[in-house]
Amino acid sequence: MKILVLSWEFPPRIVGGIARHVGELYPELVKLGHEVHMVTVEFGHAPMYELFEGIHVHRVPVAWGNDFFHWVANMNESMGSHGAKLILEEEPFDLIHAHDWLVADAAIALKHNFKIPLIATIHATEHGRYNGIYTEEQRYINGKEQLLAYDAWRIIVCTDYMRREVERALASPWDKIDVIYNGIRPEKKHRRQDFDYWHFRRQYADDDEKIVYYVGRMTYEKGVSVMLNAAPKVLWEMGGRAKFVLVGGGNTEALKRQAWDLGIWHKCYFTGFMYDDFLDKFQAVADCAVFPSLYEPFGIVALESFAARVPVVVSDTGGFPEVVQHTKTGVVTWTNNSDSLAWGILEVLKNPGYRQWLVDNAYEDLDRRFNWSKLARQTQAVYQQVVRERSQISW
Repeated sequence: MKILVLSWEFPPRIVGGIARHVGELYPELVKLGHEVHMVTVEFGHAPMYELFEGIHVHRVPVAWGNDFFHWVANMNESMGSHGAKLILEEEPFDLIHAHDWLVADAAIALKHNFKIPLIATIHATEHGRYNGIYTEEQRYINGKEQLLAYDAWRIIVCTDYMRREVERALASPWDKIDVIYNGIRPEKKHRRQDFDYWHFRRQYADDDEKIVYYVGRMTYEKGVSVMLNAAPKVLWEMGGRAKFVLVGGGNTEALKRQAWDLGIWHKCYFTGFMYDDFLDKFQAVADCAVFPSLYEPFGIVALESFAARVPVVVSDTGGFPEVVQHTKTGVVTWTNNSDSLAWGILEVLKNPGYRQWLVDNAYEDLDRRFNWSKLARQTQAVYQQVVRERSQISW
């Protein structure tokens, strides 16, 4: 089977979770015998064409626009042109697979021009991010999401929660939506032993301080402010022996001001963006990972912590309760409730035996439910269904 994939991010261009998803799913599909052509955006010194773990990666140039939406329009024009060239030169393609609304225009145009069925993976919705649609920009994005969902032969989502959300927010039929979890390659996160543990750890905390960390984008929906509000109670219960490390890029000014106003500035460390190799070492010295999201379709960060053998505390929003099983593979707390979050963090920090139990169970769960080779076979089954149905109709 020959598949044309459109994604606005692909390693080394990593904006959110999509890059990791496509970068790890498609090598497994290549192993199953499929030919995959990935059309994505140029980035730094990455080659415009390369064979990456069996994937034919085509990076297209995108002209800068007046704003983000103008840039997205330019990206779709480039992707559409290059996609058409590939289809004409490399035909026949069996499927087009689009990841999120940003590539919708190109994917839909290619579908109709070449009569190739379109599959869409919806990683998140604008309605879900903001708990409604309130502005012109949000209406525009929501419209693109609805159009992509309508034009897709089938829709793939990452959790049952997202299936309900796509049905509701994008007016998609329930039986058109397939749930396939995100995954991870746990071998990428083997607990590091090849560095000076204590020397490295002392960059972030004193020897008697527990390291509690968040890693991800510093945006409202990630609930980082809830973690800061929980910190004073944790520090009180721990006799001050804890450090809160916030890892990730974005606008942190409001969060830094919040930490100062709460009187916990000296117990917080804003690291900025951290490269994977450094993050692997950091997770090896950390004691607790916290993801207090207000909206989270899946939460691949939880899987990364599972693989790094760090106990996780999450909120009960979105797909998190499906990914993290409360009291078995992590602690699930009430969304946007700092008291509940503080309780969850303290459960982990104060009970070393319980902490180890969570870590061991979580690591086992990676192979059971989040193994990419198994998830690739589930994706292949969706592909086969669409190709079979396409062969039975005239278009």
